[in-house]
Amino acid sequence: MGCPDWPKCFGMWIPPTHVSQLPVNYKQIFKVQGKEIADFDAFKTWVEYVNRLLGVVVGVQMFLMLLSSSSYWNIDKTYFSLSLLTLLLTGLQGWVGSVVVAKNLAEGVVTLHMLIAILIVFLLVFISFKLHAPKLEVIEISNCKLGKLFWLIFILTLVQIGLGTQVREAIDSISKLYQEQQREQWIEKVGIRFYVHRSFSLIVLALHLYLLYYFKVVAKQVASTWVLKIFSLLTIIVLAEIVSGAILAYFSVPTFIQPIHLILAILISSIQFVWVLWYYRSATYAKKLREA
Repeated sequence: MGCPDWPKCFGMWIPPTHVSQLPVNYKQIFKVQGKEIADFDAFKTWVEYVNRLLGVVVGVQMFLMLLSSSSYWNIDKTYFSLSLLTLLLTGLQGWVGSVVVAKNLAEGVVTLHMLIAILIVFLLVFISFKLHAPKLEVIEISNCKLGKLFWLIFILTLVQIGLGTQVREAIDSISKLYQEQQREQWIEKVGIRFYVHRSFSLIVLALHLYLLYYFKVVAKQVASTWVLKIFSLLTIIVLAEIVSGAILAYFSVPTFIQPIHLILAILISSIQFVWVLWYYRSATYAKKLREA
């Protein structure tokens, strides 16, 4: 809530950098849902405003991607369709962002905002994978259960992200209740959602370790490919995500760790999505070889 209004910020296209640039009664003027806003914080205001500016840049890029995808119309119409869907979702995301502000970070709306962002990322990953798929290495797939395991880990990670968003929403509510004080008590006040979220992370880690073992020991034929490197890197990222979560839990929710925790989660799920796409491309390729 660095900006109490949308699309302007404190009624300005270029937001203030100091409280002296605002009216004396700015808390009353820019109240949200009938409640006075918090004290002006230049850092929070500009973080929010830069987020909006980046959103505009992304929107322009999505539009350019849509125009570019029209050149593939005679080759594969799905490029244009997916690009159009991505642009529409980006517009929807901007509108949901305005609702987040209007509802003062209401629980549920924040989660929806997050999920739409993830969906946009997945669409971009899918388009990129589809464009570069012919250049990617494939291996013969003989274990059909592997694809199901990929999907299981991918879905569990999305559930984990959803749980994490619920924890974040609870933290926001608690921080308001405590007026940003007594941070050491916030996690305890979250309740069962935090403990479920924490336990889930161990399950996700165990499945990643199993897959790493599978590709390094059982499926030795891929040991020299990019696949093993990706799985090794991904396991490290999962460990880093758990460490960042532990820091949030046991060191009074330090502010700078929160975006790191979020970015790592998006990165993990995006790479997992590539797993699934890569597996089915390899499986399709193997099927064609057998039929030939």
